This record gives sequence, C-alpha cells and structure tokens, in this order.
Amino acid sequence: MSLPRSSRRALLLGCQFRRQPSQLSSQKRAVANLTPPHQANAISRLQSVIDPSSDEFKENERQMSEVVTRMQELTRKIQQGGSEKARQKHLARKKMLPRDRVTALIDPGTTFLELSPMAGHELYPEAEVPAGGIITGVGVVEGVTCVIVANDSTVKGGTYYPITVKKHLRAQSVARENKLPCIYLVDSGGANLPHQADVFPDQNHFGRIFYNQARMSSEGIPQISVVMGPCTAGGAYVPAMSDESIIVQEQGHIFLAGPPLVKAATGEDVSHEDLGGGKMHSSVSGVTDYLAVDDAHAVVLARRCISNLNWPKQSASTQAPKTTFSEPLYDPEELLGIATTNLRKPLPIREVISRIVDGSEFSEFKRDFGTTLVTGFAEIYGQKVGIVANDGILFASSAVKGAHFVELCTQRGIPLVFLQNIAGFM
Repeated sequence: MSLPRSSRRALLLGCQFRRQPSQLSSQKRAVANLTPPHQANAISRLQSVIDPSSDEFKENERQMSEVVTRMQELTRKIQQGGSEKARQKHLARKKMLPRDRVTALIDPGTTFLELSPMAGHELYPEAEVPAGGIITGVGVVEGVTCVIVANDSTVKGGTYYPITVKKHLRAQSVARENKLPCIYLVDSGGANLPHQADVFPDQNHFGRIFYNQARMSSEGIPQISVVMGPCTAGGAYVPAMSDESIIVQEQGHIFLAGPPLVKAATGEDVSHEDLGGGKMHSSVSGVTDYLAVDDAHAVVLARRCISNLNWPKQSASTQAPKTTFSEPLYDPEELLGIATTNLRKPLPIREVISRIVDGSEFSEFKRDFGTTLVTGFAEIYGQKVGIVANDGILFASSAVKGAHFVELCTQRGIPLVFLQNIAGFM
C-alpha cells in the first residue's frame, strides 16, 4: 500500500479509537463550490489548481518517492526488531517473536495502530534500539479497544533505555486519557544498566510506570499482564500491580533479584523456577492468576481475560461507523508531487486537505481571520473530524483562531487532525 493511501487509512483507524460525535441530523446541506464572498457556503468542495503534468510536480514526485522508499525500508528494518542472531535465539527458546504475539492477540481482520515506531532510531551511538526496544499501540481484542505494551526481548534483552521508558509512559497516558484497558506483554531484563542514571531517578522515569498503574487502577481502568519471559527488579511490579496476570511456565519469571544475586547475598543456590517461576507464582505466592504452557496459550488466556471484563465494546458504546463514504475528488497519490523536499517552500495546504477528506468537502472555520492557520470540519471515511493546518508563519490571530477551534472540537467530542508544517512564529 502506498504511503498517501495508507496514511488516510491510518486516520480511519485512529478516528475509530476516539470518542464519536453525537448523532447528527440526517438532513445534510447541499455541497456548493466555493465562490466569493468566502462565507457564502458553509460546506465547500475544494478546487485543485495543481497540474500533475508540470515539470515541478514531476520533480517533487520523484524526490518524495525516493524519501518514501527510504522510510519504508527503514520501517521494515525496525519491524524486524533485534539482530538475526537475537531473533533466532528467541525462536530457539520456543518463544513467539514480539510482533507475532501482538498479531495473535488482536482480533482477526483488525489493524494494530502502532505508536512511535521510529523511537530510538540512531538515538544511541553505541547501539541500535529499534522501536526503542518496546512495541506500543492500540488494537481491538475481543471487540474491546485496548492499549498494548509489548517488550521486545530481541533488542538488548528487552531492557529499558530512557526512550523505552518514555514510550511505555506514553502508552499508559493514551490508555488513561481514553479509558482503554491496557495489556502488558512482559519480556524484559529490567533497566539497561549503562543508562540507569537516565532511567531511574526523575519524576517521569521508570518509577512513573508504577505510579500510572496505581492511578489507572484507582480509576477502574483494567490492566492485564502476560509474563512471557524475564520480569526482574522493578519490572516485577508490573504483573503484581495488574488486575489479572498470566505467566508462561518454564519461560516467565518474576523476581526482584535473580539467582546470582541471591547466591551472592545469602549463599543459597536456587533455580529460576523455584525462585520466581510460573508454577511457584501460580500456586504459592499467588502473584499470577493463570499458568500457560506456551506463548500461544498465554495469548488465548489474555483474550479470555479481556472478554470477561464486561467492558463496553466499540460497536455498543459508540455510534456505528458509516459504511458508505466518498473518496477524495483528487488522487491522494498526487500528494507526492505537491510536497517538496525544499523545506523553505510553503506547502499548499488546501491542496493537501482536498486529497485527504471525503469528497474533498471542507467546512472552513474563520477563513478570513488568522489566515496562516487553516481550520475547519470535514469527514474522513465518514468520521467527522476537525482539521488544524499550518499555512505559513503563525501570528497571534492564528493562535487565537486555533485555540477557539480546538475548544469547539473538544466540547463536541470531535477528533482532531493536525497537518503541521509551521514556518515560524511572529
């Protein structure tokens, strides 16, 4: 799937996970082409003046296609996770690869909306940390929209770099703000010790994960943990603080300190299984509630936990999405020729909007005020959205306009789409 079309579909998925607007009247005003004065038509069909046959368009398309190709190659590389050696070692232990776990967890035929897939790219000179060593996103499990946090143990043993902590906290923030159940697929060696100075001490560092868990629990937001590998040190609190926990026998382990540290501190020899294995925690400590025989079984149990939440499902709690909608009048593929690699050149933002929204119909808000910020209402795959788009330097009047429009959308429960291409502030 090409990037422009896939981006439009990503907007569809994102909108489905937002609060839906109230039921609107079935009467819809007729669409009118935009003619002066600007306020004449409440709903306008945007007109394109782009010439796809021009030399400038073709050159832009060539350059942007190269950029998109490089990005797609990078995305595929990041999605592989750790090195080939690390992945083979992971599979040799009869463990599912992290992204395969996520795919098995979500409902068949649904899409996983991944958050921050580029996080950690070229961030640490001494090591590659694809996706920050953790996979986060939104998916549908048993008809319930959930946030999923999955450690990638093929990347430095799933240890937490500072960027890993940031992604984990961001996912919890999304879950808390939208009141979505959170599923943790735990397979981590804890903090990355060479970076522990930037992992542990601050307010928004590692300990914030457990603070968030406590707050989410107090607010009645369900949390399910699936221990599929090591769960050591501070990470051991994640399943302990969850509503329900699943552990894979002879694979998942929960303890504050492993056998080597126990040996050093007490002189006692103890195995991983006896110290913090699945059978011990399921039958003795009671930290975990379900014992799985392997990853696949654990995923089935996790899905069962979600089905038992009695949590509102998307189809029951929100307005049903429209099954019919109009494609844009102009081909989204033309976005490659409209955009340019020259960052000093302004982007014709209405040309972009006309290739994103249904029927290229856009009800613009405050068109003649704060003109360097374009705001208005449209639909994407039948979902009402508010659009905030830069169209030049941001002036005070533009900021006032944007704040007014965002407030309107917030009051009405309308999802916002930001098209950001800001050239500066005045």
